[in-house]
Amino acid sequence: MKIQFLGATETVTGSKFHLADGHHSWLVDCGLFQGLRELRRRNWTPLPIDVSALNAVILTHAHIDHSGYVPLVCKGGFRGPVMASEPTVELCKILLPDAGFIQEEDARFAARKGYSKHSKPMPLYTYADAVRCLSQFDPLPDEEEVELADNVRMRMYPAGHILGSRFVNLEVRKNQHHNFNILFAGDIGGYNSLIAVDPTTIEEMDYLVLESTYGDRDHEEEDVVERFGRIIDDTVARGGKVIIPAFAVGRTQEVLFILRQLEEAGRLPNIPVYLNSPLAIDATAIYLHYAHEHAFFNEAVTDDHEFRPSRLEMIYDAEGSKELNRLDEPAIIVSSSGMLTGGRILHHLKAYLPDPKSTIVMVGYQAEGTRGRAILDGAKAIKIHGFPVRIAAHVEFIDSLSAHADSGDIMRWLQGFRKPPKTTFLVHGEKESQASLKARMEEELGWNVEIPKYLQKHEL
Repeated sequence: MKIQFLGATETVTGSKFHLADGHHSWLVDCGLFQGLRELRRRNWTPLPIDVSALNAVILTHAHIDHSGYVPLVCKGGFRGPVMASEPTVELCKILLPDAGFIQEEDARFAARKGYSKHSKPMPLYTYADAVRCLSQFDPLPDEEEVELADNVRMRMYPAGHILGSRFVNLEVRKNQHHNFNILFAGDIGGYNSLIAVDPTTIEEMDYLVLESTYGDRDHEEEDVVERFGRIIDDTVARGGKVIIPAFAVGRTQEVLFILRQLEEAGRLPNIPVYLNSPLAIDATAIYLHYAHEHAFFNEAVTDDHEFRPSRLEMIYDAEGSKELNRLDEPAIIVSSSGMLTGGRILHHLKAYLPDPKSTIVMVGYQAEGTRGRAILDGAKAIKIHGFPVRIAAHVEFIDSLSAHADSGDIMRWLQGFRKPPKTTFLVHGEKESQASLKARMEEELGWNVEIPKYLQKHEL
């Protein structure tokens, strides 16, 4: 059995891991590259494997950097099942068509405005491509053994992070006396989060593919609800707008949860809260449907009370979105995408980034090469739709709200192992984070840790 690392190597995007034993072939995670241009170009390069020969694609969770390449694999000839937890399947049903739609819209906008280097900008895939692949999705139950081949079994376990996130455990039986396990951790959630459950304790694995997004730091310990309250109060006092770029799945629901908590404590000013993302609106409905998966769940939660401040307004159409860029009074606008790579949030940034009364609240990881990272790094202006936009608004970064485990949480989870894996492969992290986590794991745990390169292969 060999593993090849087709993404998430020394970067936090494009998670794709290919397993093959000469007779069978699987892809664990199937994500798009985001951020730096040289990474995004990889999305246009065919994978160095025969996708039509894949027996299955297996997803750890629904985020686009883990699932967004599925329509291209299906378009390239893959006809097998796309296996994932039931909530992940439901989220992908809205995320993937939305990704195709946004790519078509961005291509049309670039052609109309003339800022693309291509004479006829094309989408990576279309809405229709994404819809076609959904028929191949196969929801799987937790912790039940699934046969992938005569000698390969799979189980899934809750991983925290976002709704539906799962660890993927594959057991390979070489013969009756020699078996080995490999665990794909996907993205690991932290402990004691607002919404997500704690990650499942794993006691023993032969190989571990482990994320390292925050491998070099710990999240700031703070009362995140209180901090949100202070930011909103200060912005309203200036007469500005609070603009919150948030991932449609996971982060948006946490932000709405916090706003509701503030309101129940009498701390939320009487101003409108606009959720300007049809995708996030649909995702919130899915979060409600699977309320039993949330850390705060109890039998009394029977409606969307936890995710609905009383002055919440849902914005569906483009005209309603445009009107938000001409608001006179203070307001809170939650919109996607979370790393400012596309979507309606870009139009709000053009309107309010130059406004010194307003505040941009960054609530998630900002990958290298994204507009969000540029803002956090102190840029005076960022380019949107081909033109520079001056940054005069206040900028706040709430690191403690991350859905990713930090260095301390990762080490806490690893200490649940009764013995070290033969090899741990660090993926889904930038170079500094990976190097720091590798050193800590080797020093504190005595583990064998490798940091694979792009397209590297390893025999298990």
